Amino acid sequence: MKFLIASDIHGSAYWCAALMKCIEAEAPDKVILLGDVLNHGPRNPLPDGYAPQDVAAMLNSIAERIVAVRGNCDSEVDQMLLDFPCMGDYAFVLDGERTLFATHGHVFGPDNVPPLPAGSVVLSGHTHIKTNDEKDGLLFANPGSVSIPKDGSHSYGIYENGAFRTVEMIDA
Repeated sequence: MKFLIASDIHGSAYWCAALMKCIEAEAPDKVILLGDVLNHGPRNPLPDGYAPQDVAAMLNSIAERIVAVRGNCDSEVDQMLLDFPCMGDYAFVLDGERTLFATHGHVFGPDNVPPLPAGSVVLSGHTHIKTNDEKDGLLFANPGSVSIPKDGSHSYGIYENGAFRTVEMIDA
């Protein structure tokens, strides 16, 4: 199975449109959203093309392929705009061989990991910084941020055949 993993869209219709092009090109089986989908949050600047309703419409068009978790900027009001569940602090996704634990990173993450089988993958966003590290028998993967990167490049992740990699995005 092929999963596209994205985090921290923060309501940017500009960067969500770019992500939608990437989703079309990558043709993943599932799209895993690691939170902070619609709201920019009080600590962040407004991202390019801030239009949460437009972001909701784009993502709703592929709702049946989305697995999403709640970020620290997501709320019940956001859920009212989205056609897929997004209020859980985590979700388990199985690829047939490994367990993927998807979470935003503000509750669970590299510093607070629940008991997981050896070889599991912990997917988290929140920091807006890409990571791909193995530690204590687990893979910790962060796709960075779609709209407000803190490491210089807009990005998403691909998980396929047991491996994770990040992909830098090009302007919409």
